[in-house]
Amino acid sequence: MKQQLVERELGSEGPLANGPRAGRRRVTVNLAESPLTWLHARGHLTYAQLAAGECLRRDYERAQLAAPVTLRLDLVLVVQRRGDRGLNLTERQMAARERFNGALAMAGKDLSDILWRVVCAGESLANAERALAWPARSGKLVLRIALDRVAGYYRIG
Repeated sequence: MKQQLVERELGSEGPLANGPRAGRRRVTVNLAESPLTWLHARGHLTYAQLAAGECLRRDYERAQLAAPVTLRLDLVLVVQRRGDRGLNLTERQMAARERFNGALAMAGKDLSDILWRVVCAGESLANAERALAWPARSGKLVLRIALDRVAGYYRIG
């Protein structure tokens, strides 16, 4: 993973993006670091859990499930019937989508929320807990359980 190091001012809630002020501490932040690698680097996730999360994110990105940000010119339109148009997904995309959906199904309906938010969307654990209306510091345990199930799906372990 390529590092993207920037210096930020350290506030009471963490690194701040705005300009420096006199007398405040500054920290170096890696913008390329995902919440999973952050948790793994601090000993909160095992290597198998990290690998399972990275496999899930890789399948999410390969299946191109994220909302498009720009116009894609490489998509091919296939006319199936008169007036019926659809987009032709490649076999690789379809296989990645099947793996992704299978991994979320293995994790279970209740655990797929935290997986998607932290692994795929890159939300911090604290933000995911707030969005799901969970108690503080409960997300780490739930994420570990979900990643263990996903590791079983991907046969990591």
